Amino acid sequence: MANYWVEEFLHYLAVERGLAENTLSSYHRDLHQFLEWLKERDIKSVEAVHRNHIMAYLLKLQQKGRAPATVSRHLAALKSFYHFLTRESAVEKDPTINLDSPKLAKKLPHVLSPDEVVALLDQPDTGKKAGLRDKAMLELLYATGLRVSELMALDVPHLNLELGFVRCFGKGAKERIVPMGSVAARCLNEYLEKGRNKLIKHFDEPALFVNQHGRRLTRQGFWKLLKKYAVDAGINKDIAPHTLRHSFATHLLENGADLRAVQEMLGHADITTTQIYTHLTKSRIKEVYDETHPRA
Repeated sequence: MANYWVEEFLHYLAVERGLAENTLSSYHRDLHQFLEWLKERDIKSVEAVHRNHIMAYLLKLQQKGRAPATVSRHLAALKSFYHFLTRESAVEKDPTINLDSPKLAKKLPHVLSPDEVVALLDQPDTGKKAGLRDKAMLELLYATGLRVSELMALDVPHLNLELGFVRCFGKGAKERIVPMGSVAARCLNEYLEKGRNKLIKHFDEPALFVNQHGRRLTRQGFWKLLKKYAVDAGINKDIAPHTLRHSFATHLLENGADLRAVQEMLGHADITTTQIYTHLTKSRIKEVYDETHPRA
């Protein structure tokens, strides 16, 4: 019966709330781990769970050395799950009510300097078809701040090079229109004219960015390329798939962009998520002050 309710909950998240596949996989993994824990303790149903069981489970995760962010994610999954069970009248009382997540230390994302971005974007060899693709991908990512998953999901019709924008689908399949600069548009046009047609195997392939086999490039494939180009550019920072997205947002705010506009472009549902980049720009302002003020 426990598995039944988990599957019902996941179906609700997918159909009624339209959550992304990655988010659903995370809920599935975390909840089935919780069910295994219940089974080990001979707790036969999710309806029999009490507040002290939830607290014991979270404590066990902490004792295993799980990071506060991981413990918070598990609690968030359980809160959402039991809220659903309460709504469906499967349980009388929600055992997660008033349970707080562990305090999270704010981790600021790694950001490239404008010079490092230029060095990275200059790495692909545009004399080759794959180089044209990689140049277009990197330029578009930095020009728009798309998530890597959004970049990989783009189809050719999602581009409007003449007007300079891209249509993408973010978390929860929410559509947004993001402007791009002339440099990215030019690189995309060159890739479409001279690179993509040599990479695709079938004329009706919809994917914008394809691999050497003519199929849609994966996030893992992009990640390998990004790491290689970062090494070639001599960048010693800890590069992650979202590094160009973080750099996009930070550089916009450093140059006076409106926070709400950046929120819209990034596709953040809550502006507090975008505000982390204001901390980065404040840190940069302090660095500039320390470097340049005669009495710093």
